[in-house]
Amino acid sequence: QKKKLLDELGENKLPYVTPADADFHQLWKTKYSKLIFGKSDTVPEELHQMVQEGFLTLRKHDCFFQDLVRIKGKDFVTPVSRILIGNPGCTYKYLNTRLFTVPWPTEGYDINYCSPEIHDACKALIRLNDHFHIEAVKALQGQNLFETKEIKGAAVIDSEHSCAPSLTEKGSVSKDQSSCVPEDDYISLKNRTSYNLTLLNYMDPLQMLYLKQEPYFGMGNMAVSWHHDENLVERSTVAVYSYSCEGSAVEESNEQKLKGRDPAVWHVGLKVAWDIETPGLAIPLHQGDFYLMLDDLNMTHQHCVLAGFSPRFSSTHRVADCSRGTLEYIFGQCELALQNLQTDSDSKALSLKSLETAVVKQVEEIHNEVEFEWLRQFWFQGKRYLKCTDWWLKPMAKLEEFWRKMEIMTRLVLSEVRKKEQTEEQRNETINCFLLILTERQRLRKEWTAR
Repeated sequence: QKKKLLDELGENKLPYVTPADADFHQLWKTKYSKLIFGKSDTVPEELHQMVQEGFLTLRKHDCFFQDLVRIKGKDFVTPVSRILIGNPGCTYKYLNTRLFTVPWPTEGYDINYCSPEIHDACKALIRLNDHFHIEAVKALQGQNLFETKEIKGAAVIDSEHSCAPSLTEKGSVSKDQSSCVPEDDYISLKNRTSYNLTLLNYMDPLQMLYLKQEPYFGMGNMAVSWHHDENLVERSTVAVYSYSCEGSAVEESNEQKLKGRDPAVWHVGLKVAWDIETPGLAIPLHQGDFYLMLDDLNMTHQHCVLAGFSPRFSSTHRVADCSRGTLEYIFGQCELALQNLQTDSDSKALSLKSLETAVVKQVEEIHNEVEFEWLRQFWFQGKRYLKCTDWWLKPMAKLEEFWRKMEIMTRLVLSEVRKKEQTEEQRNETINCFLLILTERQRLRKEWTAR
C-alpha cells in the first residue's frame, strides 16, 4: 500500500496543516474530531512534577532500551528507547517483540524495586494513568462515543446531559452513581478507558546519526514512522503525555516565517490511512501537553512522531489486549498441558494419560507457545529489566520448570509411537500431527538463535 501511494504521488507532496493555518480547526473538526488535544496547563502542576521527575530518574538509571524488532523477516533496532510499565504480569507485543511490564505499585503484589527512586517513578506513572482514565471517560462522554440505548423510556446520554458517571478517586467509573448509563455502555466505557500499561519512549534527536524523512507530506525528520498502534482492545482510547526537555539551547523558530511545521519543535502527525485526498495534520507538542486518540481513530487513521531538536520523553497509555499476554493466561495453558502427564505412584515413572491426536497437538502447541512467546522473548532481552526490578525472575523460573516437563512429554510421545501396541493407522496419525509442530519448533529455534 505504501509503495502504491508513493508511486501515485511521484515527486509531489500531499498538503498538511498546523494550528497556524486558517483552515486547521475546520479540518480537525471534520476529519480528525476523535483526536483530543490538551495543553499542559490542564494537567495538575504536582502531577507534571512527579511524572517529569520520574522520566529523569528512569533515564538516570539507564532504564530506557532500544528494542530489537522484526519486520518482514528482518531485525531492526528501534531509534527510540523504551520501557514498559504497567499491571504486574502484563506484557505488550509489537513488531514480533514482547515487552514485559516493570510492575507499577499494585495492592496485593510484593514488588522489589532496585531503588526507592524507581518505585516513586512507577508510582507517578500510575497516578498519570488514573488521571488519563478520567480524561478519556469525559472525552468519550463529551463526544457520545460509547453506544447508548434507550431503556425504559430514559433519555439517551449526549453531550448536553449532565447525567454522566461520577468518577471515584481511583479514576474508575463508580458503578452506584452511574445509574443513567445503561449496563452495556458502562462496561464498554470502562473497558475502553482502563489503561493496563504505558509504553514510555525517550529519544535525543541530536544523538541520532540518521532519521527517516516523512515521505508523503514533507514534514521533516520522523522519530517514529507512520503506524497504527497494535495489540490493543478494539476501539480503546490511547492517551499520550509529552515531555520535551525544552531549554535555552533550543529556541523556537518564529512560526509565522515558516511554511509548515517548526523543525525545532516535536509534533504528532496524523493522516487518514491510505488516503491522498485529505490533508494531514501536524500538531506541536510542548512540555506537558497531551493528546487522546478516541474510539476507532487508531484504526481509521495513522500517526507518526516528528522529531524536534531537544530530547523528549513520552508516556503512551494503552488498553493492551492481554487475552494471551498475561502470566495468569500462560500459567493456565501450562496447567492444561500438564494434565496429560501422570506419575506412577510406585515407580515414580512418568507417562502420558492419552495419545489422542487432539490432546498431543494441544500439548505440543502450548509447549511452543511457552518457549517462543515467553521464555525466549524474555531472555533474549530480558536481563535488562533487572535494572528496575527482579519481579519477573520467579515466574520465569516457574515457566522454565513447566517447559522442562513438556520436553519430557515430547520424548514420551516419541517413545510411545515406537511401541508395537500402536496400530499403523494410529501411529501415522500421531506422527503426521506431531511432525508439523516439531518442524515448526526446529525452525523457530534456528530463527531465535540467529536473533
